[in-house]
Amino acid sequence: MSKKIRVAELFAGVGGFRLGLEGWKGYSATSNYSQKLNTKYKVIFSNQWEPSTKTQEASYIYERQFGPIGHSNKDIAKVLTNEIPDHDMLVGGFPCQDYSVARTLSQSGGLEGKKGVLWWEIHRILKEKLEQGNPVKYLFLENVDRLLKSPVKQRGRDFAIILASLSDLGYAVEWRVINAAEYGFPQRRRRTFILGYHNSTDIHGEIQDMPKTDWILDFGILAQSFPVVRNQSIYEPFLIDGDLVKISDEFNCKGGDSPFENAGIMVNRIVTSLKTKPVYDGMTATLGNVLQNENEIKSGFYLNGSFERWKYLKGPKNESRTNKESGFEYQYNEGGMIFPDPLDQPSRTIITGEGGPSPSRFKHVVSTESGKLRRLTPLELERLNMFPDDHTSQASDVKRAFFMGNALVVGVIEKIGQQILTFIKEHERTAV
Repeated sequence: MSKKIRVAELFAGVGGFRLGLEGWKGYSATSNYSQKLNTKYKVIFSNQWEPSTKTQEASYIYERQFGPIGHSNKDIAKVLTNEIPDHDMLVGGFPCQDYSVARTLSQSGGLEGKKGVLWWEIHRILKEKLEQGNPVKYLFLENVDRLLKSPVKQRGRDFAIILASLSDLGYAVEWRVINAAEYGFPQRRRRTFILGYHNSTDIHGEIQDMPKTDWILDFGILAQSFPVVRNQSIYEPFLIDGDLVKISDEFNCKGGDSPFENAGIMVNRIVTSLKTKPVYDGMTATLGNVLQNENEIKSGFYLNGSFERWKYLKGPKNESRTNKESGFEYQYNEGGMIFPDPLDQPSRTIITGEGGPSPSRFKHVVSTESGKLRRLTPLELERLNMFPDDHTSQASDVKRAFFMGNALVVGVIEKIGQQILTFIKEHERTAV
């Protein structure tokens, strides 16, 4: 495999996918950027657009770190497919939204998703590249774990729409819900990772010819990257039937659990899905491993005065509350959280509201060697996602925390990306 794999990165944020695939200045996240990363990836197009703000800070940081060549700071819905160079792999962490579809009024038999739903921009690019004779060979996508179970009234419908729409474009798809901490990384962050292989690739043919449970458990790219064992003995393959409108209207419409387990594969709309559990016996990084020295911490990160509000928010609750609008009284129950956060375990999931000094149930609080309590710094949040130190340093502390709440664990991307390279080298007769 002598050629570079050309990558288009959508919803790029501050560049987590790019760091995992290309490394940082050629160095590997899993080595804490101390060792070279053997990579064939080259991001030739990236897009980052935040519709809710005039200041495009994430895009600014992305350009600052990776340069402006090939980068787009424009609403992806307004980017023509012809403006995106032909590429071998499309990657991105697309938002979890309502993926339902309806027939268009202007086209007999046409389909369109809800306006503003960004999945359909991915679909549009894949479809138009295929029609132009330049199919995107590989997909590497990320989403929240609840994607497999949404929406509440038709559990699994959204994922069924995504799988069916990809199958109709010629893709076989495998997926896995991965909790980074279960494979030694320093943060408990559960995300759904989705890999797609177009029928123009030899990997697609390998999947068709292999027993699907073998691919899920042993031989697939995700199984090789993050080993699992079966946690469920019975499974029943099923067909996602009908056009996308029918799926949108009728999939699991009688209610019940989602048919999509935490691992699976889909070929020609036939789904095999298994409940699995991770296999890992290596070293485990912890919250304590990422902390800065106490003398490096600014005074604003320490908790001042009484801790009662923090203790209340993080503590258990069984209390009467009243709805402000309706006046309805109800009993509110909530379990307690460990306060402060333990340093000998991986951290809880970073959320977008991690920044700022106000007390919060979900912000991390750690105890220092001197016994003081403090919040995590932006640099420590970057380390929990395995970004290079001060990757986002041009933004405010609150915004940096927001970026990390939206980001992914770079080491997970690196591991999967490296395994994809291995598969392409071993399985593709004509490597890209």
